[in-house]
Amino acid sequence: MAEQINEVKGFRQTDTHSLERKVARYKEVLENIRLYREVWNASFRGELVDVLKQMCLTAGLECIVDTRADIKNLEAVVLSLGSQDSGLGEPVGDNVHRALIKQNGSLVYQQMFNGKILVMINYPYIEKYGQPSQPKTIAIYRPEELKEPYFLRHLETFLNEITHWEDQDDDMPDANQRIGFKLNFEDNNTPPA
Repeated sequence: MAEQINEVKGFRQTDTHSLERKVARYKEVLENIRLYREVWNASFRGELVDVLKQMCLTAGLECIVDTRADIKNLEAVVLSLGSQDSGLGEPVGDNVHRALIKQNGSLVYQQMFNGKILVMINYPYIEKYGQPSQPKTIAIYRPEELKEPYFLRHLETFLNEITHWEDQDDDMPDANQRIGFKLNFEDNNTPPA
């Protein structure tokens, strides 16, 4: 039947070989999406939660590991360092201050639309104090690629990033963040002495 259609339309089998390969690849990708979702639901999600909890317990890291499932097949496993009083306060009346809350950051394993897993870091954020930093993408994986050594490396990367955020200093300040006596006295038209 396909041969007849190809001949009627003026195409030979060799003319459509590239298209047939593309169709086969497309079908393979769709099947992979189905399989990735199946693996996530059947075992990966639960194993990931268990491994993250065990690693954090062993290392002495206080955290919350939970699953977010607002949309089917776009679920996430989130390792959160929680939230706390930032130590900063907003005046709300005479000698009364409301504490500003700090989100301490999180490591996220987000199931993507295609069943692959996006691993990213959400940086700490203090409400009403600047804008939150953009999340940092670590990588995107197929479920079968993620093994325990990766989880350990992700946790180490996460802790390095969070520690750096918490320990910011002025070793290399941005030009717009300079602090010092010369800042208000410099003439913008003349070079500094």
